[in-house]
Amino acid sequence: MLSVENITKSFTIHHLDQTRKAIGEINLHVNKGEFLGIVGRSGSGKSTILKSIYGTYMPEEGAIMYHSKENGPVNILEINDYELIRLRKTEIGYVSQFLKVMPRTTSLELVTESLLEMGESKEHALEKAKDALRHYDIPESLWDNYPNTFSGGEKLRLNIARATVKAPRLLLLDEPTASLDNDSKLKVREAIARLKADGTTLIGIFHDLEFMDGLCDSVFDMSDKALRYVQ
Repeated sequence: MLSVENITKSFTIHHLDQTRKAIGEINLHVNKGEFLGIVGRSGSGKSTILKSIYGTYMPEEGAIMYHSKENGPVNILEINDYELIRLRKTEIGYVSQFLKVMPRTTSLELVTESLLEMGESKEHALEKAKDALRHYDIPESLWDNYPNTFSGGEKLRLNIARATVKAPRLLLLDEPTASLDNDSKLKVREAIARLKADGTTLIGIFHDLEFMDGLCDSVFDMSDKALRYVQ
């Protein structure tokens, strides 16, 4: 499903006139329907890998080959903006610790729009969106409210609901449970397990390694850039 081939990414700090390498010579692979976990200390470049796969960052070297449903194998680093946006809408989901949305869009509208992008009918999308909000304990009283009024935990649960409800072919998870309580973490785990059972391919970063037990098929360790399969 996805191969990250020898990518390198650096950042320039202009006011210090410095260039710092974030990741170098990263190689990892994940098969369709598998869950790959990425582990490593803070600052080791885990999020940089995910953002490169999603197309937010552009590595200087290497390739990121993704087997798309519509066009077959494509290099994420070479496709145009239109093709990248289309992949994000229809095939590749991304969940971070932070919710960034258009202003004056309600929580129910956000989740519903995610499904409309997948070609769902408006009626079906609305019902699935409501089910997702209920699953992640977003109170019905907040469905017609704007997310900028939500607590941090509510924003994060909404962010997860918006991504998982689409059941994307590839889902990237960047520490999505970092600020959640245990009950909410269990709901996220339940949703991830269901997506995996239904064929979604997942790549995730979790500092809570116990959360990953029984979910991951393989683990990429940033300390030695090694990919290991879980027995």
